[in-house]
Amino acid sequence: MIAARALTKVFHDRKRGEIRAVDGLSFDVAPGRIYGLLGANGAGKTTALRLLATLLRPTTGSATVAGFDVATQPQQVRARVGFLAASTALYGRLTVREMIRYFGRLHGLAEPVLALRLAQLADELELHEFLDRRCDKLSTGMKQRTSIARTLIHDPEVMIFDEPTLGLDVMAARAVVRFVRGCRDRGKTVIYSTHVMAEAQKVCDTIGIIHRGGLAAEGSLAELQARYGETELEEIFVRAVGLEAEPRAM
Repeated sequence: MIAARALTKVFHDRKRGEIRAVDGLSFDVAPGRIYGLLGANGAGKTTALRLLATLLRPTTGSATVAGFDVATQPQQVRARVGFLAASTALYGRLTVREMIRYFGRLHGLAEPVLALRLAQLADELELHEFLDRRCDKLSTGMKQRTSIARTLIHDPEVMIFDEPTLGLDVMAARAVVRFVRGCRDRGKTVIYSTHVMAEAQKVCDTIGIIHRGGLAAEGSLAELQARYGETELEEIFVRAVGLEAEPRAM
């Protein structure tokens, strides 16, 4: 469903010169699976997700989503992707209902379909108690659930979550994780980026560890545990990044 091949994004900064945010990244995500993309701040994971969501254009390399090229067929990709960014904002003066309906109309949904999707998401994300509350009056957890609903209103085949539980309390985070699992159960393909290793252990079918813009390690949790001789994903992450970094330092 998702295929990245030597995906590279280079930025140019007047002071720092060339910055290779993503550097030769290659990986695949099978249909109906959750792929966890883990990396420290500055590792390149958010840039990689933005490339897949067509918010950025690759410098070199290629990627396809649902069979469509992110560089040459961006409109087809966007129609099949829901992208929740860590910095996503809501229009404060709109109610939750208005916000979700607005994005549904942007995606060209007919009114009967839009009404059905809104009802489904309100049930799944438990939005009913604040559907008619203005977005600037919501708690952090309510805002995040609203952001997820507006991201998925068009029922995309592929879902990209960048730090979806950032800033949430335990109960709100559990609700988001439960919803993501439900998406997989319905056959959706998910890329899940998080700093919370316990979340990744629980929810991801395959884990990719990104470091310096490239893939340092990849596999199921069991495969990574066997490879690195560690039980906890945090220890695996540290070892994978350290082992990958050593040759470059020499």
